[in-house]
Amino acid sequence: MDKSMYEKGLSIRRAVMGDSFVDAALAGADDFSKPLQDMVTEYCWGAVWGREGLPRRDRSMINLAMISILNRPQELKGHIRGALTNGMTRQEICEVFLQVMVYAGAPAGVDSFRIAREVFKELDAAK
Repeated sequence: MDKSMYEKGLSIRRAVMGDSFVDAALAGADDFSKPLQDMVTEYCWGAVWGREGLPRRDRSMINLAMISILNRPQELKGHIRGALTNGMTRQEICEVFLQVMVYAGAPAGVDSFRIAREVFKELDAAK
């Protein structure tokens, strides 16, 4: 493992997803899943999210579309929160999911809107 890339990834992961999310993910890792957490942190968050080519907001926008199309609701919930942290508005998230609906199908769009509304409700309740 590249320790400096891992640390860079950990910093970005915490900034986007929040300390509590990252702490829970890392604390929940066992001997079986720790290599996955290490790779996600080092490669996804460090080597890719850490690149200068796109701002985090744009990376979030792309992830929302891809994750919703891949039908990964748990990941989508986390990345909706991250997108808001990275400066996307709820209206912009709506626009992304409308694009998803047109290009990937109504079921993907409908589920993405439902999941976003759940996240928004949780965030509003926490205020």
